[in-house]
Amino acid sequence: MLTEEQVIDLLKSIRDPFLHRTLEETNGIESVTIREEKKHISVKILIAKPNSAEQMQLQQEIVGILKKNGATTVGLRFDSLPEDVIREFQPTEQQDTSILGSKKQPHYITIASGKGGVGKSTVTVNVAMALTRLGKKVGIVDADIYGFSIPDMMGVEERPVVRGEKIIPVERFGVKVISMGFFVEDNSPIVWRGPMLGKMINSFFKEVEWGDDLDYILLDLPPGTGDIAMDVHELLPSSKEIIVTTPHPTAAFVAARAGQMAMKTEHEILGVIENMAYFESKVTGEKEYVFGQGGGKKLAEVLDTKVLGQLQLQQPYEEEDVFAPSVYQEDHPIGKEYHKIGAKIIAQVEDE
Repeated sequence: MLTEEQVIDLLKSIRDPFLHRTLEETNGIESVTIREEKKHISVKILIAKPNSAEQMQLQQEIVGILKKNGATTVGLRFDSLPEDVIREFQPTEQQDTSILGSKKQPHYITIASGKGGVGKSTVTVNVAMALTRLGKKVGIVDADIYGFSIPDMMGVEERPVVRGEKIIPVERFGVKVISMGFFVEDNSPIVWRGPMLGKMINSFFKEVEWGDDLDYILLDLPPGTGDIAMDVHELLPSSKEIIVTTPHPTAAFVAARAGQMAMKTEHEILGVIENMAYFESKVTGEKEYVFGQGGGKKLAEVLDTKVLGQLQLQQPYEEEDVFAPSVYQEDHPIGKEYHKIGAKIIAQVEDE
């Protein structure tokens, strides 16, 4: 009867049908069990794509070899190779060279809202700035295809360049940015349908050269729960979500839908940011709750999460030599609040 070593020796030169590497090279022979009295051999094999037609052919080949060499019966189990092994041996033409195929994955954070006009893009820009000031490498994907605004908010005047087959994102204040706004002339309206938009979102990940040193990619989603938001949730291996609302009960009620979609697609909600929470009078110092109170807290309770921050109504400082109309300076009161929010995000994401 065959020994375990002999079984391994017989099978080690068989090639994985997808990686075209031997089972010895991929460590694809995970276990061998022999029952001498019944001349039964059980083998567990790891391959790149189990449950495929190629697996069936491989199964017949292995059974034939073992029976030819003395086994009466053969039991085979197949499972998937570890992802790092598949990436290592995957043929070059099949390798995913995009950020999604990178060995070092950034933390993906989607910024969502139930409706427009709550300051979601402003939050995206300033959370990115806060994370950058805290020493992180950050990129922004302006996925709000119809309502792109990130380039204008950050004062980006350059356009991406193409190097080889990759688009090089524009960098501003140390943040890498890609947006539909870079590919539209004269602020023209977008009249594409859902499938076309989905392809554009896919391009923002597959055709953009983000590099391999990013710690975070923030995605400014369109408001609501439409096709683009769904495409993003399906495209990303995992992401965490921040929901932006105003204190108004209606805004919070509508924002809950975006949060519930994130939960249904198994994307964790980091928390709620309540924007335009109040206006503080420079004359009296009193807070005026222009849009009501309590929306952020109520939304956080509904989604079983926390309020990451409450931001007042206030403009960034005007700077003659820097045009970035929606970027709050580090020493600005709201800039300091974003700094706290950034620190909370890092603690929550990186301590897991």
